[in-house]
Amino acid sequence: MSAAPPQVRSRAAARPAGRWSALGLLPVAMALLLLLGAAALLVGPAPIPPGTVLRVLLAKLTPLDLAPAAGAAEPIIWQIRMPRVLLAGMAGAALALAGNSYQGVFRNPLADPYVIGVAAGAGLGATMVLVSPLSGSWHGLSLVTPAAFAGALVAVALAVAVARGAGAGTGAGLVLAGVAIAALANAATSFLFIFYDARIASVFAWLMGGFNAASWGKVTVLALYAVPAALVLFACGRLLNVLLLDEEQARQLGVDVERVKLIVLAAASLAAAAAVSVSGLIGFVGLIAPHLTRILVGPDHRRTLPLSMLCGAMLLIGADLVARTALAPAEIPVGVVTAFLGAPFFILLMLRRRGVAR
Repeated sequence: MSAAPPQVRSRAAARPAGRWSALGLLPVAMALLLLLGAAALLVGPAPIPPGTVLRVLLAKLTPLDLAPAAGAAEPIIWQIRMPRVLLAGMAGAALALAGNSYQGVFRNPLADPYVIGVAAGAGLGATMVLVSPLSGSWHGLSLVTPAAFAGALVAVALAVAVARGAGAGTGAGLVLAGVAIAALANAATSFLFIFYDARIASVFAWLMGGFNAASWGKVTVLALYAVPAALVLFACGRLLNVLLLDEEQARQLGVDVERVKLIVLAAASLAAAAAVSVSGLIGFVGLIAPHLTRILVGPDHRRTLPLSMLCGAMLLIGADLVARTALAPAEIPVGVVTAFLGAPFFILLMLRRRGVAR
């Protein structure tokens, strides 16, 4: 993958960088993420003092033998809350990274794994494994994430093909095509519910989105898929900036546009599918986080990709915290919380784009 030529770098640098410096915002965002994660460890049906949480973390992450001082709180912190916080943060980061990448490839600020049907396709692929009477693993490896990845790839390919076939390019036509593909995938998922009614309760709870079944195993699975995808997308940041200009100009400058788009779409779909496979369908994170980061630092993907990951992690940890405390001891699906946030945000973006078009 070749780097962008000097003249492209100069054009990208000439774009407004935003009100804040990305280098200055990164440590601030990381500090806020740590504070929010700490709050999520403290709050729950059984409130735990900060000192106890600190002792457990020190005992697990350092050679210090402090576990006996934590008492019965240790399994609550380390086996229940810590995997949940990490899984929510990693899933939010993966969804935000995927959304940012889709928006760059399609040059469409409304592109999002949930909006363009990728999440629904991933959900259908995962559901096919979950309801299957066959084993959901192969040589000890779960088949849910690969099936979700395949479903995500098919969904994004169909959405792009439908939009292009209708002559709508990658603008509003892509969103409409994604809505249609999502409806089709959701209908197929509903059919599977009817056909395999014995497992409908567990699968339906999974599709609503949530982290109440979080475990260290799921954290490991998500990391195995999401980390390589993130590294690929970070490497494509400069080339995504080139695609923001114009595809024809990019080709004239020596960029293999189709190859770059294929790599970015595959990596972004893998990140989104990995998140869906462990958390269910959680929408709008990939829409909100990239927009907030672009407001702060401008459109340069070298800045927005890492910041959107941190923003997505904070958004989903916060949403999970609200989901498990707002109606305690009952728990709201996290997908419901993000929908309450994301739907008005999406409508606002649509209205703004309509105003700009006029």
